[in-house]
Amino acid sequence: MNKLLIIIFAICICKIGQAQNGDVRYSEKDKFIFKSVIKKTLSEKSPANEYSKLIPQIGKYFLGLPHVAHTLECEKEVLTVSFLELDCTTFLETAVTLATLAKTSETDFDAYVQRLKNFRYRNGNVDGYASRIHYFSDWIATNEARGFVKNITEEIGGEPYIKTINYMTQNRQKYPRLADEQTFEQIKLSEENLNKHKHYYIPKAKVAEIEKNIHPGDLIAITSAAEGLDIAHVGLAVENSGRIYFMHASMSGKKVMISDEPLHDYLAKNTGNTGIMVARVVY
Repeated sequence: MNKLLIIIFAICICKIGQAQNGDVRYSEKDKFIFKSVIKKTLSEKSPANEYSKLIPQIGKYFLGLPHVAHTLECEKEVLTVSFLELDCTTFLETAVTLATLAKTSETDFDAYVQRLKNFRYRNGNVDGYASRIHYFSDWIATNEARGFVKNITEEIGGEPYIKTINYMTQNRQKYPRLADEQTFEQIKLSEENLNKHKHYYIPKAKVAEIEKNIHPGDLIAITSAAEGLDIAHVGLAVENSGRIYFMHASMSGKKVMISDEPLHDYLAKNTGNTGIMVARVVY
């Protein structure tokens, strides 16, 4: 185990005391880990033409950290920064945000906070529960419009993804914050806007065929078989022996891990998914 992971795991056994700074929630331990990770990343940074390698490189620093669901849910909407407990989306966002920071050799925690906020919130500002981007296909579309990522699904062989996305409003009882009528209507509007977009996906039977077009560091969004739900799970593409594997914060594995089998085989084992969307970070 490398030195950084030893530091992180040593910290994990301590009780986290959360600190709040305006609309940001983090602990001093999170800040310490940020500084350790960004310092290590910069010391190992790839050449300028290989920035995509930063994302899987950074993701691997967090292997073994515990998966914790609903890490962003709290009574008041704040930007939550956590390097100690990750769900699938916050793991992906953490790796991507750190990589974009490392590209320009930025080491300031406040810069990390702002970049993370730009990825996670619709207008880059925390303005209530509905300002957070809840559907990952919306996350891709919104961040593509900002020039942060490029949705490459269609160009690498994607097919139209015909689905009405409305899981949150159709399952209102699962989301306590939707008890507020104004918030419910805002989420409903975001669903209506999302359904105006054309979406594409790679059916899971075709993933092996198009695997050569997926690069290490690409963002993998696994499409859901559930009615009204766009994406079931997200993670990062990593390469191993010439094949693409899936690095993710796993609910079943209870930690950040890399799939035991290539992405195609990982998908084939799970009947709850239908395929993938693929996005690439724009540096």
